[in-house]
Amino acid sequence: MFSGLSSVFHPLMRLSLVSQIAIGIAAGVLLVFISPEAAGSVALLGQLFVSALKAVAPVLVFVLVAAAIAGHTKGQPTHIRGVLMLYIIGTLAAALVAVVASFLIPTELTLDLSEVSGNPPSGVVEILKNLVLSAVANPVTALMEANFIAILVWAVGLGFMLRNASDSTRQGLNDLSEAVSGIVRGVINLAPLGIFGLVANTLAESGLGALLEYGQLLGVIVGCMLFVALVTNPLLVFWQTRSNPYPLVFECLRGSAITAFFTRSSAANIPVNLALCERMKLDTDTYSISIPLGATINMAGAAITISVITLATAHTLGIPVDFPTALILCVVSALAACGVSGVAGGSLLLIPMATSLFGVPVEIAMQVVAIGFVISVVQDSTETALNSSTDVLFTAAACRRAEAKQE
Repeated sequence: MFSGLSSVFHPLMRLSLVSQIAIGIAAGVLLVFISPEAAGSVALLGQLFVSALKAVAPVLVFVLVAAAIAGHTKGQPTHIRGVLMLYIIGTLAAALVAVVASFLIPTELTLDLSEVSGNPPSGVVEILKNLVLSAVANPVTALMEANFIAILVWAVGLGFMLRNASDSTRQGLNDLSEAVSGIVRGVINLAPLGIFGLVANTLAESGLGALLEYGQLLGVIVGCMLFVALVTNPLLVFWQTRSNPYPLVFECLRGSAITAFFTRSSAANIPVNLALCERMKLDTDTYSISIPLGATINMAGAAITISVITLATAHTLGIPVDFPTALILCVVSALAACGVSGVAGGSLLLIPMATSLFGVPVEIAMQVVAIGFVISVVQDSTETALNSSTDVLFTAAACRRAEAKQE
C-alpha cells in the first residue's frame, strides 16, 4: 500500500516547490466546487502551516542574525544601507501611486455598516513611540509575541558581544543556526498542503459575493499594488542594477508572493523569504537582517491601502482634497505603514489615524475599517504579497548593485 502511494506521489515530489504550490491552489479551488463542506474541513492543514511558520520565524531570526554578526569578518561589507534606502523610497512611491490613482478614479463608499472593534492609534507620533518602545522589550517576551524589532535589537547586540568569543562558541552558534534553518526547510516543504487548506477554507467561508459591492474600491487598491509590483519596483531595481529588472522581479514574485498571498502575514513569510535569499545566493550578513526588518517596516502595500481608503472616505463625505494635502497624506501613510505589525489586517486600524487629517469622525472611520475587513480576503492577501516579495526584491537589488561595484 505504502509503495503504491509512494509511486503516486513521487512524480509530484520531484516538481519544484512553486509547481507543487500551484497544484495545491488548483486542488483547493477544485475541492470547493466539488464539496464546500469538505473544503471547510481541510482548514486545519492551512492553520497548522501558518502556525508552524509563525512559531519558527522568531527563533530563526534571532539565531540567524546573532550567528551572522558573531561570525562576520571585520572589513567585510554589508549592504543594509542600500536596502533601507530602497525600503523608504519604495514605500513613499507606493503611497504616491495610490494618491494619483485615487484622484484619477474617485471612489465612493456606502457607509452603512456596523462599527467594528479595535483601538486605532491616535497619530504617527504614537505609532513611532510604540515602535521605539517595542525595540527594548524583554527578549523572552519578544520571542513569544513575535516582536521582530526587539528580536533584531537583541540578536544584533548578542552577535556583537559574541564576536570576540572563542571559535568553539561561535561555531556552536553557527551550528544552532543551521539546525533551526533545517527545521524551517522542513516546514516550507509542507507549503503545498498548507496552501491547499488555506485556499479551500478561504473560498468556502467567504466566496466572492461579498467583494462585488466594493468592486471599484478593491479594483483601485489591487490595481495600485500591481502597478507598484510591475512598474514602480522594477524601475527602482533598474536604477540600482542598470539591467533588465523583470527576471529578478518575477523570481521574487514566484518565490515569495505566492505563499505570502495565502498566509496573509509578512511575519509568517520570513522563513520563506530567507530560504529564497539563500537559493539566490545573496549576502547572508545582509539578508539575515534586511528580511526580518522589511517584514516590520517595508510596507508599500499598507501605504496603498491607507491612502486609497482614506481618500475614498473623503470623496464619499464631499471633503475637498487638494494635491498638497494629498502629498502630506503620502508621507503620513508611509510613516504609519512602517509601524504596521506583520500580521493579517494590520493596516486597517491605521485608517482612522489617516482620516483624522480630514476631520473625519472616528465613528465613520471605523465603519470604513469594517468595509476594509469585508474586502480583506483579497486586499490583505495582495498587500502582504507585495510587501513580502518586495523585501527580497530590494535586498537582491542592493546586493547585486554592491557586487557590480566590486567587479
